[in-house]
Amino acid sequence: MPPDHDSSNQPLSPDTAGTVLREVCRRTGMSAPDARLMRIGDNAVYRVGPVVVRIARSAALLPAARREVAVARWLRTRDFPAAVPLDLDQPMMVLGRVVTCWEAVEVTAPATTGQLATLLRRFHELTAPPELDLPALNPFARVDHWLASAPLDEQDLDYLRGRVHQARTDWADLDFVLPTGVVHGDANTGNAVVDGAGRPLLLDLEYAATGPREWDLLQTALFADRFGWHTEAEYRAFSDAYGYDIRRWPGYQRLADIREVLMTCWLSARADDEWAAGELRKRLRALRTGADRHDWSRR
Repeated sequence: MPPDHDSSNQPLSPDTAGTVLREVCRRTGMSAPDARLMRIGDNAVYRVGPVVVRIARSAALLPAARREVAVARWLRTRDFPAAVPLDLDQPMMVLGRVVTCWEAVEVTAPATTGQLATLLRRFHELTAPPELDLPALNPFARVDHWLASAPLDEQDLDYLRGRVHQARTDWADLDFVLPTGVVHGDANTGNAVVDGAGRPLLLDLEYAATGPREWDLLQTALFADRFGWHTEAEYRAFSDAYGYDIRRWPGYQRLADIREVLMTCWLSARADDEWAAGELRKRLRALRTGADRHDWSRR
């Protein structure tokens, strides 16, 4: 593939991401042979020595990458424990992909639910400066893109579009009770780790926005209640550490329904993967029939 080739119209795969990574290494002086692919989701994530390189699935994610880097740099000025971007002119556009580079963290463990709650409580106490220009939280910002790229038949697509339409209506009708302010946007224990010094760190800030704090508290409750991904004790540690139990809020079940639909739409865009296709069929069946969600899984 020539060095000026735009790969953004091709699926993000180890091959296409690897080509982008080699060009990133050429531009920055990093050593490509030292690279190790960690995972591919919305981003292909590589460890290159002391650096983590994130290559976005779509060029449309450039504004989110700019926001993520800006938020991380702001948090550093507040001595908040979060991912640290390299001191480069970034994000970069490389072969049509959005790329960001971060200081690698020596992860000793995933954060506990209590540690996540403590991070969120501190994060929610911050006031974002006007120059950060955080957008209003819009949980549906990417859903049309997900569905447009989903390899589904029209019946399944029509069903999901209908559920999204209902979710938008429900979102507009919710009466939030916690103060509006800065939110992480995708707060779960998968986006927080404990580093080598024993410090919990908040990661993946690309969804940062201003909005109702309930959105950041939802996933831990949902993961415990409906999926069994957390125990009741783990959820109690979360709500005790944060100081609020979202399950007692009257809008909780409707907000949980919204999140389930969005989780399913996100997965639908990845249904060309064998695991994702099987998981998607399971989720669609549960949404249609009201079946138990405890067999939902995450890779």
